[in-house]
Amino acid sequence: MAKTINIIVSAVWTYFCLVKILPRIAEKAYTIRLHAVNEYGPIIHEFDPYFNYRATEYLYYNGWERFVKWFDYQSWYPLGRPVGTTIYPGMQVTAVFIKNHLMKHMSLNDICVYIPAWFGSIASVMTGLIAYECSLPVAASKQGQTNGENDFKPYGCIFESIPILSVIYSKAILPLITLLLKGITYVFGSDLGLSSLSILPSAYKVYNVVDLSSPAVECGLVAAAIMSIVPAHMMRSIGGGYDNESIANTAMTMTFFLWCRTLRGGMDYNSLSTLVWGALTAISYFYMVAVWGGYIFVINLIGVHAGVLVLLGRFGPKLYRAYSVFYFIGTALACQVPVVGKTPLKSLEQLGPMAVFVGFQLLAFCDYWKKKKNLNRLQTWKLRIGVFLLAGLVAAGMAFVLDHYYGYFGPISSRVRGLFVKHTKTGNPLVDSVAEHQPASEQAYNQYLGESIVSVAPIGMVLIALRYFHDSSSFLLVYGLTTYFFSHKMGRLI
Repeated sequence: MAKTINIIVSAVWTYFCLVKILPRIAEKAYTIRLHAVNEYGPIIHEFDPYFNYRATEYLYYNGWERFVKWFDYQSWYPLGRPVGTTIYPGMQVTAVFIKNHLMKHMSLNDICVYIPAWFGSIASVMTGLIAYECSLPVAASKQGQTNGENDFKPYGCIFESIPILSVIYSKAILPLITLLLKGITYVFGSDLGLSSLSILPSAYKVYNVVDLSSPAVECGLVAAAIMSIVPAHMMRSIGGGYDNESIANTAMTMTFFLWCRTLRGGMDYNSLSTLVWGALTAISYFYMVAVWGGYIFVINLIGVHAGVLVLLGRFGPKLYRAYSVFYFIGTALACQVPVVGKTPLKSLEQLGPMAVFVGFQLLAFCDYWKKKKNLNRLQTWKLRIGVFLLAGLVAAGMAFVLDHYYGYFGPISSRVRGLFVKHTKTGNPLVDSVAEHQPASEQAYNQYLGESIVSVAPIGMVLIALRYFHDSSSFLLVYGLTTYFFSHKMGRLI
């Protein structure tokens, strides 16, 4: 009876959050971005947004075929510019689609003015969905590796996946944590939600269960509220600031949410839904490619996350299906964007995710051969080492021939080089002179993110690593560490 009441209360609270609180956050995220519009009217401001509006206007009146062949003599005067093949057209296509199909009564100018505010609100919700997905109590360990036959382990610790440290964790750290939780319970009368969730019955052991009493909904709401007002996001999504980043932030957060959703479930979770969510992630990534050159960060971050999961011993059918479908479909679609073309297959900046994709196929082959021949652990490792050595030699030979004789691979861009060397050494005076390309300072983090976020974020990272670790939540660790490293090198990336 008590359990039934708890489920009903949790369901009512979840409904209230989704129907009342979340729409309110989205509404406020939208209205606070209209200050300039309410003050000065629907005016597009700054140079780049106005150029983007001109490109949108040309697409609207002349169509796609003429747009991709358009040579604008008024840009980069007197040289001119082939606009259709040198910009990321996703924002222009989005604005024209909204004009033609959703808001025919609005002028094209007004649609372009309001798009940053619309998509800023959506990006806030998507950030909340990322936090929600990463907070769900889904399976953190392989089936058969829990404490009992009917056990379901919703969360884990990163130390459990690292050799040697896993022994230290189970023998020394875990008893201390248990003692600490008992002390917190004694003092406060509650464990503050830090202890493990109760064991669920075997009927729920589908590696996809969602506990309504978990803090996932609350985490999502708080994350959405923070994203709606954080200065670093607001400055890229103010009404009238019709620039690529205003839509790209939404596309990026949507891609990350879908990737985390694809990883829901235990390591052995093998379902058609993984393929479906992986394909949706690829489509969202395609939209990201179409709207901004920062798609390189997205594909590399997801590739790094997938690689880290393999290093932590979490490779399984779910991860293999998720990344393989995402990379194959996403790369195939990305090559259809005119300004991108075959770059994902030739750029040194994007070969890392490709290497992860190939590595996944080799691991899947080794697992298949292991089951077919019933190999033991030592034999399996010998097989893997041999397969990867052979594949590495073949890949190195092909890369040498393609680059030495055909110049197949392109160089690393100045902006990416600037992330690894001092800004004065990129070789591009235009890049070096821009203030946003200078290394970030502590003041910049406090100004763009807020002192409270800068102070609390490391605590959240520690909690994820030590208490709330699973495939989806581990993405936040990789995301946080990667973005901090690169934003520290270039202030614009904050």
